[in-house]
Amino acid sequence: MSREEEQRVDTQRRRFLGVATAGTVAGTAVGSGALTLGGLAAAVATDAASAPRTEPVSKIHRWGMFVDASKCADGCTACVDACDQENGLNLQSEPHGSNEAKWQNQRSVWIRKVKLQDRASGHVTNLPLMCQHCEHPPCVDVCPTGASFKRADGIVMVDRHTCIGCRYCMMACPYKARSFIHEQVDQKLTRAPRGKGCVESCNLCAHRLDEGDISTACAQACADENHHAIVFGDLKDPTSPVRQAMAKQASRQIREDLQLNTGVRYAGL
Repeated sequence: MSREEEQRVDTQRRRFLGVATAGTVAGTAVGSGALTLGGLAAAVATDAASAPRTEPVSKIHRWGMFVDASKCADGCTACVDACDQENGLNLQSEPHGSNEAKWQNQRSVWIRKVKLQDRASGHVTNLPLMCQHCEHPPCVDVCPTGASFKRADGIVMVDRHTCIGCRYCMMACPYKARSFIHEQVDQKLTRAPRGKGCVESCNLCAHRLDEGDISTACAQACADENHHAIVFGDLKDPTSPVRQAMAKQASRQIREDLQLNTGVRYAGL
C-alpha cells in the first residue's frame, strides 16, 4: 500500500470513528430520555467547568503555610482528621491479626500533632507537623528515580508511578514527614491514589489548587474550629492571608540550621 493510500484509509477511519461516537452519544441521550440537546450542552459545560487544570503550574506562585503554635489547642485533632478524610487516609484498615502498636507506627499519616516542652520552663507547645515543602528538598536530592519532585509552585510531591519504595527520601527528610504504604490498599479516593510499596506525604491539597480552590483541608478545619492556627496561601503574594499573617508576627523555620527555606513557617515556638 502506497503512502497516499495509507493516508486515505486513515482519514476514512477517523471519519467513521467520529460518526460512530456521535451516534453513540445521541443514542444514549435519546434512549435514556435523560438528556435533551439543552441538557447535553449543560452537561458538557458542567464537565468543562469542573475539569482539572490544563496549563502547567507556574513559579509565579509559591504555596505555603503559617502556623501559630500558640493557637494550636491541646487535644484538638481537627487538622489531622480533615487531612485523613480529604486524602482517604481514614479508609486505612488494620490488617487482621496485626499488632495494634505496630499498626499505629506503620499507618500512613500526612500531618501529626507534636508536643514540644521547654526544658527550662516546662512550657508545652502543640504544633501540627507535615511536609515542610522545602525550596531545597533533601528527599528530591536522594531519590534515584525522580519520583520525589518539586513542582514549579513549590509543592513537593511523590509520583507513585515511578516510586520504587526504596525509602531513601524518608531517611533524608529531617522532619520525618513521609509514610510508606506497607499494606495492600483496598479503598482509596480518585483524587488521592495510593498503592502498596509507595511513599507518600502532604501535598498541600494540590488537587484543590489545581481545581482553583485556594485552601487546604487542615487550614479549613482549623478555621472551622475557630482556632485559626493554620493559614495557607501564596508566599509570593504580599496581599495573601499567609503573607499578612507573617507580617504581623515573627516566624521561623523548624531546623533553620539546614537552610532548606521551608514553605511552612511557625510562630509561638
